[in-house]
Amino acid sequence: MKEKTGFSARIKKTLKILGPGLVTGASDDDPSGIATYTQTGAQFGYATLWTALLTFPLMAAIQGMCARIGLVTTEGLTVALRKHYPRPILYLMLLFSFPAITLNIGADIQGMGAVGNMLFPKVPASIFSVIFTSILMIVIIRFPYQKIAAILKWLCLSLLLYIAVPFMITQDWGQIARNTFIPTIKLDKEFLSILVAILGTTISPYLFFWQATMEAEDLKHSKLKIVVDKQVLGNMKKDVNIGMLLSNLVMFFIILTAASVLFKAGIHKVDTVYQAAKALEPLVGRFAYLIFAVGVIGTGFLGIPVLAGSQAYMLAETFGWEAGLDKKFPQAKPFYVSIVVSLLVGLLLNFIGISPIQALVYTAILYGLTAPVIIAMVMHIGNNKKIMKENTNSKLSNFLGGLTLLLMTAAAVALLYFQFT
Repeated sequence: MKEKTGFSARIKKTLKILGPGLVTGASDDDPSGIATYTQTGAQFGYATLWTALLTFPLMAAIQGMCARIGLVTTEGLTVALRKHYPRPILYLMLLFSFPAITLNIGADIQGMGAVGNMLFPKVPASIFSVIFTSILMIVIIRFPYQKIAAILKWLCLSLLLYIAVPFMITQDWGQIARNTFIPTIKLDKEFLSILVAILGTTISPYLFFWQATMEAEDLKHSKLKIVVDKQVLGNMKKDVNIGMLLSNLVMFFIILTAASVLFKAGIHKVDTVYQAAKALEPLVGRFAYLIFAVGVIGTGFLGIPVLAGSQAYMLAETFGWEAGLDKKFPQAKPFYVSIVVSLLVGLLLNFIGISPIQALVYTAILYGLTAPVIIAMVMHIGNNKKIMKENTNSKLSNFLGGLTLLLMTAAAVALLYFQFT
């Protein structure tokens, strides 16, 4: 009885510390990410399963650095850049980040619209896109994000359906294990492009800014006066690690499901989350794919505020605006107006002929170009004793951060090579 009580207490304690890290990890599996992972499994089968093991420690290391910066400085990443780096670097980062984030928002809105149309075929996808965008605007402006996220993060659990699906089919688990633990690398354009897409989708610069800002916001809004000590930093690390682990677990099983269903059926091209959801229907029935479709919409409602919010925080921290998703509209007008504009521009992309896949390609290019520079800055800030005092990066964090920097730089070079040759 004591053992059960002790285990139950540990679970409750762990659930209590979950916050920005969990929301960041969940938002990374947004509709555009789901489409990318499904395409990966459909095109190459089990060959890319090992990437989930690679991206987990890299994501956890970088997001952990950003979270630590937010906690120690009680400010967002943009403020740290503004205070300690030349302004041209900050403005260049904004110039590259904004189009990428806007395209990502557009791709997610379009994906949600497509799934809405799948659930109710008589209503055009474009109408659903308008409806979802309107709901997002009203909810973001009217309600505190923490309340919204507390509800929506449970919707993301429906994506865990993908964990169950591979167990419903006869599988060669030996082959799956080999592809998980022994990397397969093909030196051709298509395979390397998929690797670049996976890195760009999982290690996205907007998440760096969101993580740092949300840690700082949570600290500021805490009713208790929290001293950033080893326990607080330890809780933050657990939160980030659990969030990134769940994110990569969902990624792994989405790839595995697509490989098990689509690749084996000879379907090697998936352009939309509609096709991703439909893949479940023949296997486990209409109810299962309906649950998944609701999950896609749920992750869209969770991910788009993170995208739009991170962009708004970057602007506010650059120009000194009042900011905060817990503030009322009159208290932070420029902040909320920038969110509304980004949502409207993202919605507009649905009507000018840019497909979700095109938007993802353009987004990956821009993320790929900016990520190495921003990772280098994050590592520099994380090791700056003037800023971080005694809470600088550990040797392990620096090793993993350096590895991420090298991989993202190689990805950026490969991405440019593929685009122009």
